[in-house]
Amino acid sequence: MNTFPTDRTLRIGTRSSPMALAQAHLVADLLRKEEPGLQVELVPVTTEADLWQGDLAKLGGKGLFVKQIDAMVQQGDVDMAVHCMKDVPGDVAVPEGLVFAAFLPRDDVRDVLLFPEGSALRTLDDLPAGAALATSAVRRKAQVARMRQDLEVVRVRGAVGTRIDKLDGRKPVDTVLDAMIVATSGLERLELTHRGRQVFTVDEMLPAVGAGVLGLECRDGDGPMTGLLARLNHGRTMAEVTAERAMLHGLQGHCNSPIAGYCVTGQDGRLSLRGMVFSEDGSAFVRAHVRGESSDPAALGARAAAELLGQGAREIIDGIPH
Repeated sequence: MNTFPTDRTLRIGTRSSPMALAQAHLVADLLRKEEPGLQVELVPVTTEADLWQGDLAKLGGKGLFVKQIDAMVQQGDVDMAVHCMKDVPGDVAVPEGLVFAAFLPRDDVRDVLLFPEGSALRTLDDLPAGAALATSAVRRKAQVARMRQDLEVVRVRGAVGTRIDKLDGRKPVDTVLDAMIVATSGLERLELTHRGRQVFTVDEMLPAVGAGVLGLECRDGDGPMTGLLARLNHGRTMAEVTAERAMLHGLQGHCNSPIAGYCVTGQDGRLSLRGMVFSEDGSAFVRAHVRGESSDPAALGARAAAELLGQGAREIIDGIPH
């Protein structure tokens, strides 16, 4: 078995946002526990997508969050990358020469509603008609529209902490915001869970594919690195994410596609995968719920995609009117 040399500094490529750095520090700590004495260095980078404040789809999609760091891993500038799996494109293959050697145990996948600091409001129902609700995800926008068509959904981008500053009026924003939806796991990473009000169930708001999962990526041919990372892998999470991403790939979904997918492992060890595809305004949607063996998660994902496509998912994704 290849062992990672303790005289070699392990370099982790990461985005420079506070949450990305927190995630990279978490991984560094886990690696040091596996290999006492291991030297770990974080190499932060501000990606093109981090600097862009407009619609990500116009820039090329969420994949730009990972593309620059992937190139650093390929070129040997860093040894590995920590990626939020919900940001990893599903319509294209993992870049040549790279592999996800491990997935950490999944965090809370649910979305949560926030209000400006000092607000007495608690739930989505408390918002008056016409209130401005901020989110950066078309998936959330589509599902909010199914619950409250009378709200004005405003796209607000940036790191979670920056978005919360905009909600509280500490940073400039074009529209005064009445509420905001973010990921529960993001609040936890930033130790801001006290800000959360209404936590949506997965029935109310189905999560994004790969939600709450950190993937650890490295060069496929780096035996010591893949061997070390494999020791952190959570098998159940790997099977669930594989099913979700196979569904996303079958749908050829991209960052601007309102697609949701969530796989869980039942007490019997079998996988249960739910998928939904929405029009952006939430008026049209299709759904599938399939079950299968954990030994072949990719086949389960392909089956879910086929069911959704059979119901008209392609037309919805492409914005073709029904």
